[in-house]
Amino acid sequence: MKDFFYAIEDLFVNVLFLPFDALRALELENWWSANFMSWTFIVIGIVAFTYWMLELKKQSKTGEEDKSITSHSYL
Repeated sequence: MKDFFYAIEDLFVNVLFLPFDALRALELENWWSANFMSWTFIVIGIVAFTYWMLELKKQSKTGEEDKSITSHSYL
């Protein structure tokens, strides 16, 4: 069982985190390239937020949303 956990450690440390180690080496050279992954996630978030807001606006114009003010039957 001990070898199994060492195999997981080896996979993550020596294989999956290699791109992040390369980005860490760039930190002293260029701040923008060192934070590439952060910028990527920020751009993905902005695109998803814009898409969501446009979809809400489209549904609001068509009147598909049920806006009736009623409480649940068990209340």
